[in-house]
Amino acid sequence: MSSKLPNIDRIREHQANERTFLAWLRTSIALIGFGFAIARFGLFLRQINVAITQQETTVNPLINSENLGIFLVIFGIITIGLAAWRYNQVFWQIEQGDYRPKRLPVLIMTGAVILFGLLSIPLLLIRNQTPQRPSSPPKQNQSIHIR
Repeated sequence: MSSKLPNIDRIREHQANERTFLAWLRTSIALIGFGFAIARFGLFLRQINVAITQQETTVNPLINSENLGIFLVIFGIITIGLAAWRYNQVFWQIEQGDYRPKRLPVLIMTGAVILFGLLSIPLLLIRNQTPQRPSSPPKQNQSIHIR
């Protein structure tokens, strides 16, 4: 019976590795989804503003929701690749009985999410200054002539 215990332990380690990979995959999907939503919502708000004010809004070429959304999508894609690489690396470490946990991927992900959070703060604070369209045209002095 003791010959099955190492095999059961190895199976549990592989299952834990798969759960970890799936957690990273869900994180990647969330980053991609948030990126897409942020980019499209920013575009939607600009279009609404144009429809209401009849004027184009100026967009900061560097700090805008489209760029943040694109960066989040790219980061989500990179995260999927890194998660697959890490899963494979841990798989072989389990098979060889030489698993060594690494904290660097967790620290990198933490730093990146903090960075993207900090980059989103200016988007919340910066307001595009557009002149408001007058609600009614100015009245001109017109005299009514009746003949």
